[in-house]
Amino acid sequence: MPSSLRRALPAAVGLLLCLALGLLTVRPALSDADTRDLSGGFGFESVPINAPPPNARTDRTVAPGLEHIRGWISAVGASVGLADLRGLGRSGDACLVDPRDDSVTVFPVPRSGGPQYEPFRLRPDGLRQDATMAPMGCVPADLDEDGDQDILVYYWGRSPVLFLNTGRLDPTGFRPVELVDPMEVWNSTAVNVGDVDGDGHLDVLVGNYFPDGAKVLDPAAADDPRMRMQDSMGKARNAGTNKLLLTTPTGRPDDKPRLVDASNALPDASARSWTLSIGLQNLADRMLPDLYFANDFGPDQLLVNSSTPGQVRLTQVDGRRDVTTPRSEVLGHDSFKGMGVNYSYSRGQRLPMVVVSNITTPFALQESNFAFIPTGEPADLRRGELPFDERAEELGLARGGWSWDIKVGDFDNSGTDELLQATGFLKGERDRWPELQELAMGNDELLRYPGAWPKFRAGDDISGHEHNPFWVRAGDGRFHDLAVAAGIGAPDVTRGFALGDVNGDGLLDALVANQWEDSRLLLNTARGAPPAADLRLLRPAAAGGQTPAIGAEAVLSFPDGEQRAQLYPANGHAGVSDSTLHFGLPDGRAVPAAITWRDGTAVHTARIDIGPGTHTVLLNPDGTAVIR
Repeated sequence: MPSSLRRALPAAVGLLLCLALGLLTVRPALSDADTRDLSGGFGFESVPINAPPPNARTDRTVAPGLEHIRGWISAVGASVGLADLRGLGRSGDACLVDPRDDSVTVFPVPRSGGPQYEPFRLRPDGLRQDATMAPMGCVPADLDEDGDQDILVYYWGRSPVLFLNTGRLDPTGFRPVELVDPMEVWNSTAVNVGDVDGDGHLDVLVGNYFPDGAKVLDPAAADDPRMRMQDSMGKARNAGTNKLLLTTPTGRPDDKPRLVDASNALPDASARSWTLSIGLQNLADRMLPDLYFANDFGPDQLLVNSSTPGQVRLTQVDGRRDVTTPRSEVLGHDSFKGMGVNYSYSRGQRLPMVVVSNITTPFALQESNFAFIPTGEPADLRRGELPFDERAEELGLARGGWSWDIKVGDFDNSGTDELLQATGFLKGERDRWPELQELAMGNDELLRYPGAWPKFRAGDDISGHEHNPFWVRAGDGRFHDLAVAAGIGAPDVTRGFALGDVNGDGLLDALVANQWEDSRLLLNTARGAPPAADLRLLRPAAAGGQTPAIGAEAVLSFPDGEQRAQLYPANGHAGVSDSTLHFGLPDGRAVPAAITWRDGTAVHTARIDIGPGTHTVLLNPDGTAVIR
């Protein structure tokens, strides 16, 4: 062999290996024809739900030590939640947090019909409130159990405020009370509600981000020793303390429930993580919500729940690494930036796919979204084993941008879920990804000090021109992003979604909460969709009337297998969906349904037949379910 050929051979072999590896990592893509076929039934009309307020801001006032990264600090705060405040039998009302003026507005959703009222703002009048406090989210929930939806608002700079619904749709109709009295200085980015201890009453989980007491938004808070950034890119444990507050209603309408702080039941790793989302789901088959903590800058945690009334017991269950799985994709050991979590059940599955949003911007912090698919049974979790494998890449869900909220729903009533994912971080014109990459590759010991961070200010861009993926499953089982084909491919900077059939046409719609931009309603205009069944599951309320049966499960029996869903509207990040379970009925016929719920003394299961339309189902203490 000539010497020149010998010298060229290693380079040629290396090139061939690179080409082979490149071909192996190319993601399968739909042809234009396949895209048209898969997206043909989907469509949305975009309807504005707010407009720029007077003197609209584009970032926040922050503590002096954070001034050079005020763009980063200003990245969250938009939120939206759906509720039925007018008694329409569907959630045609919403609360919206707009960071441009730190407003929390209650309003009738456009096209929802029914009697109208003037939008109004929720203000914590009579409570401590100043410019160092800003709302981060709103959660509709009937915490006093009097049959109407209250609204819990959480903040940076203070502990949450509960706005008790006293029956009037105007500023005087929601009475503000401190959730925690006396008020404490928290910096909260996530709230979820569910019956954690199984006593039949909603409990409140609060995910706190910056350290407790830190005056993040106080321009006078120079040299605040409590103010720290994350102490690691992948194992940060120096955040504000997450809270678990058990509630017991007094039995009197419009009266704040009694609270017991059970936060010490949270394992230390969960309590001190930089939490952005808390997902609730009965996975271990005890009719208690197991808890998924999606954490920024560190491992997520799954806590299996074996509580009894008044006694909270939570046990962390981690995944195990095998030879083909990177440590960063092993639940409990991952190092990604968990932003949102939700659950999707496939036909015939007892356990759901657990989907988690992470940062997946190409050529940047290229992590991976998570899709934990079930490989076992609920009993595995009760034994301390994790019956899930991470398969986002195989399913096509691994990459979608800098992701936040993720919501699951059957938008075409086909019986198969689609996924809607919020993306975007900081919209501007100056690309700051190189500086962020440099920070990510730096020394963890420096990360906690704000002065070690590069500048992120107004006009800078970090994943600011991405669109929100709309994931649709093809016949081969893979998901494809059809947002552009469905007409919703605008480059929003979105934080939260709220799903619900706001106009009563049998199709799921979505409210979109955008950061520093106008928010909107995506009105579903799917063509040729079969009918659906919407289940409004209610139970008797302690102070009279009926209240949503949060945590209840419905299992519909179809010829090709069971389809299940659980009622946890606040799963995700910064978005709270309608308190209704939505099932597509592809054949258009009634099917048997088993409804299971816990009322504090027992677990009940009742069987009914469910056909197309909206059904209000009253779940009684004697174990019967009555369709009204």
